[in-house]
Amino acid sequence: MSKQEFGRSCGTCARPFTVFRWNPGSGARYKATVICQTCAKVKNVCQTCLLDLEYGLPTQVRDTALAVQSEAPTSDINREYYAQNMEHKIADGTTSMLQLGGRASSAGKEMLKELARTNPYYKRNRPHICSFFVKGECKRGDECPYRHEKLADNELAHQSIQDRYHGQNDPVARRIMANHAIAQGLKPPEDQSIMSLFLSSLPASASEAEIRTLVVNSLSHVPSSEFKSVVHVAKSRCAFVNFKDRTSAERAAEAWAHGLDMDGERISVRWGRGKNGGTGNVSTGSTDPSNTPPTVITTA
Repeated sequence: MSKQEFGRSCGTCARPFTVFRWNPGSGARYKATVICQTCAKVKNVCQTCLLDLEYGLPTQVRDTALAVQSEAPTSDINREYYAQNMEHKIADGTTSMLQLGGRASSAGKEMLKELARTNPYYKRNRPHICSFFVKGECKRGDECPYRHEKLADNELAHQSIQDRYHGQNDPVARRIMANHAIAQGLKPPEDQSIMSLFLSSLPASASEAEIRTLVVNSLSHVPSSEFKSVVHVAKSRCAFVNFKDRTSAERAAEAWAHGLDMDGERISVRWGRGKNGGTGNVSTGSTDPSNTPPTVITTA
């Protein structure tokens, strides 16, 4: 392992930091830290892979499940100032930003425990793809220390350190959450006009204002402007959450894959039905007619 003081600028706050570089094993590429210790402690992530230290998941998955809203600025003007302030807070005993987020819901914790990566992922240590091989100009053959493979042209090949760190537009996180939502019976309906989610088993004392507050607070990654309405049917102890676009509805379904917690009770979440009465896809494993969500109720 090699150590270089102030070897490069942090990938998030742009401040110079001490870089560590090492080779994890035979045939693996050299790895190095890409963000400073302060930024890593703030988000409780690895300085190299930017994955959460407790669950081994992308920050977007963790923050979505725990409804944590990142306060770190993304503009170049305020990043260094914010990092300096957080460094002082860490020195005072605030070890990470997650301690400032309050108590997480049990549904979110269950989601993270189910998705947690416990086994090592050695593919992350593979050498990079040889750029000369891609252009057809590599002359090293088997002696080339880089991989001779075709470069995959998909969203996973275009990842940003800033997006991964702040948990925004991370293609890996989106794929993990989408697959998990499908496994929990929340596969998006084929009817693209369905942009509502059906909440059932609400507490008898729940009001529309309380439901709206719960929904907004549990979806920190969805702007409040994307919510269209919340329709509460007190007699049936259910509610509809209507969104302005399909993408926001799908993000909410992914975040609520294990339901919602309210007053110590677990709220079930399913996709609403279209105006024609079809759901497009089965969103629950139950065949009980009483569990079928009614037609979506929307307001102007």
